[in-house]
Amino acid sequence: MQINPITRMDYPDPDVIRVEDTYYMISTTMHFYPGGVILRSYDLIHWEIAGYVYDKLDSTPEQRLEGEKNSYGRGMWAASLRFHNGKFYVCFGALETQKTYIYSAKEVEGPWERKELEGYYHDSSLLFDGDGRVYLVYGNREIKLVELKRDLSAVKEDGFKRTLAVDPDDVILGYEGSHLYHIGNKYYLFMIHWPKYGANRRTEVCLMADSLEGEFTGGTVLDDDMGYFNQGVAQGGIVEATDGSWYAVMFRDSGAVGRIPVLVPISWKDDFPVFGENGVIPKEFKTPDSRPGYRYEPLYTSDDFRYAADEKGHCILKKQWQWNHEPNPQLWSICPEGGLRIQTGKICTNLTQAVNTLTQRMMWPECSAEVAVDVSDIREGDIAGFCALQGCYAAACVSREKNRFFLNIMAKKPEDGFKGTDFTADDISEKVEILKPLVRLRAIANFADMRDTVEFYYEREGQWKKLGKTYKLYFKLDHFTGCRFGLFCYATRETGGSAVFKDFTYHYNSKE
Repeated sequence: MQINPITRMDYPDPDVIRVEDTYYMISTTMHFYPGGVILRSYDLIHWEIAGYVYDKLDSTPEQRLEGEKNSYGRGMWAASLRFHNGKFYVCFGALETQKTYIYSAKEVEGPWERKELEGYYHDSSLLFDGDGRVYLVYGNREIKLVELKRDLSAVKEDGFKRTLAVDPDDVILGYEGSHLYHIGNKYYLFMIHWPKYGANRRTEVCLMADSLEGEFTGGTVLDDDMGYFNQGVAQGGIVEATDGSWYAVMFRDSGAVGRIPVLVPISWKDDFPVFGENGVIPKEFKTPDSRPGYRYEPLYTSDDFRYAADEKGHCILKKQWQWNHEPNPQLWSICPEGGLRIQTGKICTNLTQAVNTLTQRMMWPECSAEVAVDVSDIREGDIAGFCALQGCYAAACVSREKNRFFLNIMAKKPEDGFKGTDFTADDISEKVEILKPLVRLRAIANFADMRDTVEFYYEREGQWKKLGKTYKLYFKLDHFTGCRFGLFCYATRETGGSAVFKDFTYHYNSKE
């Protein structure tokens, strides 16, 4: 069995802990809601979604996609996950609000209580030390430490603080993604590092000290791409397994599908960690399984959108779904006969402004999905359909023109390399009239060997017909997330129209 990459999906900046026989991993969720996803495992290889830390953050205009405002590439970044004195703790910063949030809960499923620290602490990591004191390490290039009040409500004014490490100038990306641990009688600081020399890729660094006041020394502990296009593996947490062995969970850049977690065995020599086999990630290794035979719920799901409302009249979607930004509950619903209805609520100029776009992560190396779209109630100028969601999106969409329905491709591509958010509209290569306001669409994504493509098809008379051409997908810093399947409906002229999505079917091709 191929172990790595372990989730095959975009779960960047992982942090991992063990509570008794259960491992938990948190990952960056940026602008998606609910946010702060936490995964659960009993063997460190297979994972399922345990829950989310929050349903909404601050409901800013950016987070709600009001007007042309958005939270792309911002929101929740690089969380620290800890368990201390019977409670779970999650700490992360949000670039958009320039705040740092600390959540706590007795159960990983919640409910979570929230506190805020003044200021933005980049890629922060919590340390509950043995003497009862609490610290926060953070920073980019200069890695700093501050002491928090014991209730985690604020930085302690007269508390201990210092700079732990400063990266040299000859780097592309200086130290960040800090994870601080007190193991035995040593303190360990793990960080990402991207030097200009050598293979010119992400590496993982560990510095060690006898005390928080002492000098942190060490160096690179992992410089390996697993033979995958010089895409280095770095940034993440370490954890002691149930049998006393140690592992790191870090991520690998994998092209448009995103940044995927990788599991690395750790041994120790003279109290210093040795990653993999002499710094190389082995292809096969064993991990202890605390619950053999356990059946994990997949990280992806098909959905017929048939839900029973709770006591408050709300329908709670499957855990695998996330909204592109904070959803507007007034503009989506579950139809009594089954189906997800998305109603337009503002005028948009492009797909990335559409409120209530519902998404699922795509999977490496190949995946596909199908969905039926009922456009009976869209209005003139509305656009509804099925997309590969990213800054350079591609979508199969339906529009209405004088009571006739047309299917076409809408796509955007980078104007020049990786220049922020500058895009030019791609030509619509095909426009197909559909005789009924119900069409089934298919998207096929190929990320193998970083091909990073998507193709769209529509069903007619029982046959699948390709729509448009093969579209290139890109991982870019504008969204800073892997490409996702997305269901959307938005207005370009007047609001009030809606589309209904039915029978979503997800297929994963592992090629194993």
